[in-house]
Amino acid sequence: MQYEYIGPGSLARLSEVLEKEKPSSVFVVTGKNSYQRSGAQKMFESLLSDYKVIFFSDFSVNPQLEDVKKGIALFRRSGCDLVIAIGGGSVIDIAKSINFLAAQYEVPEDYITKKLIAAHKPKSFVAIPTTAGTGSEATHFAVVYIGKTKYSLGHQGWMLPKYVFLDPNLSFNLPKYITASTGIDALCQAVESYWSTQSTEESKEYARKAIKIILDNLASAVNNPSAPNREAMLLGANLAGKAINVSKTTACHAVSYPMTSYFGVSHGHACALTLGEMCLYNSAVTDDDCLDGRGAESVKKTLSELCSLFQVQASKQLQEKINNLMDQIGLTRRLVDLKINSPEHHDIIVAHGFNPERVNNNPRELTEGALRDILKRIS
Repeated sequence: MQYEYIGPGSLARLSEVLEKEKPSSVFVVTGKNSYQRSGAQKMFESLLSDYKVIFFSDFSVNPQLEDVKKGIALFRRSGCDLVIAIGGGSVIDIAKSINFLAAQYEVPEDYITKKLIAAHKPKSFVAIPTTAGTGSEATHFAVVYIGKTKYSLGHQGWMLPKYVFLDPNLSFNLPKYITASTGIDALCQAVESYWSTQSTEESKEYARKAIKIILDNLASAVNNPSAPNREAMLLGANLAGKAINVSKTTACHAVSYPMTSYFGVSHGHACALTLGEMCLYNSAVTDDDCLDGRGAESVKKTLSELCSLFQVQASKQLQEKINNLMDQIGLTRRLVDLKINSPEHHDIIVAHGFNPERVNNNPRELTEGALRDILKRIS
């Protein structure tokens, strides 16, 4: 069961969690700069003043296996019995991984690559997002990179945070680009979840709510941030996270990972680059290339429903609306602007953009040729 604390000032109720858990010491995972910039540091100094606290922030933006191992070593030495993550998706993901893997007995990579199944329950975990985008606080998996290869570490029972705080006061100082990139990530999650081959009525309901909230608030949160639109984006991102926790993501996310690993494009921005094109691509599904067991007509109905959610008539207009939104929030839609500007660069994305766990969730089979055509169109 997950306990949620939502709204401005809700972080003050962390004292209730601490009283309930009664930790002997607390392991706090933060970003290098976001902890202070978000205002969390001032709040935490008083909330944690009566506890021994061990801080960990020595990791890269896209958490690597080596970062996780450093965190595990510190966590085990410290003997902490409560983990708190406060930051963006990478912060929450690495904290999840450290807490989960520190409880296991074999080397971390054996669990990350699914050679072994976890057998030991981790410590209680608190997730406090300071960005509105990844929805990591609502999912039972975490991203870990081994070299430039992305893995998804997951466990249905033990990876979902026990406590979540959605306090918009912590997102007021987010830079414009991070607000845009994380916000569009949440929209991508919701859309991909909606058309995923693993979608259910439950995940679709989460996704519907997320899409409406994000469309109503993302542009204003980027260009005219306010308490109401910051709070709305936190809720929208959380709902999108709940949607992909059921259905997982699809092709846009699969293609995004090499863009991030090899070219340094931020995760959410990388996902959004192919979202509009993928709307068109999936709308042309046929019985021959449909991967969804419910059939091509069901997929077309799903795309039609997405058009209605975006208040447009057809998939071409859906693509245009997504493109216009990216323009409004200042995210380039062209690969060349991100220094992905040669056939060799496209080769890298194609070679590493077919993560089966994601691509096979796409309702229409994504071939290498189709992906190359998409990359050319957004070049």
